[in-house]
Formats: sequence, structure tokens, C-alpha cells
Amino acid sequence: MLPSLKEQLSAHKVRADKRFGQHFLLDQNVTDKIVRQAGKLAGVHVVEIGPGPGGLTRSLIDSPAASITAIEKDSRLLPLLEEVEKSDERLTIIQADALAISLIETVPAPRAVIANLPYNVGTAMLIKWLKEISQDTSNYESLTLMFQKEVVNRIVAQEGSKHYGRLSVLCQWLCEVTPCFELPAKAFTPPPKVDSSVVKLVPRAKRADCEITKLEKVTAAAFGQRRKMLRSSLKSLHPQPEAWLEKCGIDPTLRAEVLTLTNFIDLACTLEP
Repeated sequence: MLPSLKEQLSAHKVRADKRFGQHFLLDQNVTDKIVRQAGKLAGVHVVEIGPGPGGLTRSLIDSPAASITAIEKDSRLLPLLEEVEKSDERLTIIQADALAISLIETVPAPRAVIANLPYNVGTAMLIKWLKEISQDTSNYESLTLMFQKEVVNRIVAQEGSKHYGRLSVLCQWLCEVTPCFELPAKAFTPPPKVDSSVVKLVPRAKRADCEITKLEKVTAAAFGQRRKMLRSSLKSLHPQPEAWLEKCGIDPTLRAEVLTLTNFIDLACTLEP
């Protein structure tokens, strides 16, 4: 039987390291709840990013997942994780920077990501996975992820919201997005300065055809100067922004935050290389 997480951390004299954006989640009731949000995992190969001491990893072991691959950058945590690895042959621990690894090449399909993401790389990881989903919808069954609450607010925001932005558009174009639940800072060791939220993203089987690089350019320009009218914020992308906007049926005096997902798709699809 495995020792408790607190016992393991004490025995190995390991504390969360700010350099890695670490805030450990030690309550198995919470980690079990995260795994339940992911839905049916039988036959699915699960990837966990930043397992820390292995709290969520233990909950994944209790699931019917076909395999679990946990990728941890911090070498101090490997002895703790190796103790967990010995308890279940489905679990593989990899020491690496998850941003530098191709999950598509490392883990067989069908694959899903379930992770309490390190705060300092969470958004970058999500953008990487979105690009892989844009290449092939079947690359991921689902992504069940914990971020700072502010990031989840941006992912799920609708037009007209102050949180609506580039991340909202990219995520909602490629995925069905469902906010799951929130967690107060006190649930973590050590407590971060902000609350956290869990969100689930399921790649859309059908979506509007568009190049993600063009959609990134349009949203970056539009939201990069979100207080300006679109005819000004999009000047860097087109020699005649007003004519371009009108061709797409968009009032050039509007601001980015009121455009619909369809509006952004139309702009991206008519953006010249």
C-alpha cells in the first residue's frame, strides 16, 4: 500500500518549487472528481502533465484507462512518482519538458489529456494541443484541464464578455468547451494567489474550415488593440481594412469583443497570405 502524499513529501523532503509553477493538490476527493469529469476512459490512453507528487496520478490509476503516461520536468519528484509507478503496470513516468515532447508520437491513440497544469506553462500547452487538433480531430479524445480561474474564464467566454478574446475563439472553434468546477486557492499546497477551475474540451467532429495560423493572426491583431475599432486594429493585416471588413459583413467601427466566432472565421478565411 502506498504511503500518503504528505508522508511521501515529508520523507523525500520535497516542497513545491515556484520555478515550475507548482501547487500540489493532495486531496484525493478532488483529484477523483477531476478524473470523473473526463468521462469514460476504458480503452483510452491518458496523458498527465506535471503530476507533481502524484495525487491526480493515483486517481487515474483507479480509473479503467488503458495506460497512463505522466510527464514531469522536476527531477526531485521522480522518486515519489516511481513509488507510484511500481504499484500499477499501466503507469509510465517520463522526465521531460512536456512542451518539447510530441504526445502524438509518444502515446498511442485514442489519447486524452487529464492534468492539473503548472501555472507557468498551462496556456502554452493548450495552444500546442489546439494546433494538433486542428491538424487532425482524432489526435485527442478530450482535454480535461485545471488552470487559473482567469484562464478558464477566457476559454469559455462568449462575445460581449470582458474575458472574450483570442483563446475563446481558438478553443471554441476547435472544441466543445464545458466548464466543470472551481477550486479555491486553499485546496492547494502551497496555496496560489488565485483560485483555479477545471474545464473540459472535446474536439468537434465538424467545424468551419479554416487555417489556424490565419485565425491566430486575425485574433492577435484584433484583441491586441481591443479598445480600438476594427478598421484600426486590423490595419497591419490588410491594406484596405474597411473594405475587407465590409466584404465579410462586419461594421468597421465595431471592436473585437463583439464579433462572433463566425465573424472571426470569415475574416481568417479571406485573409490573404
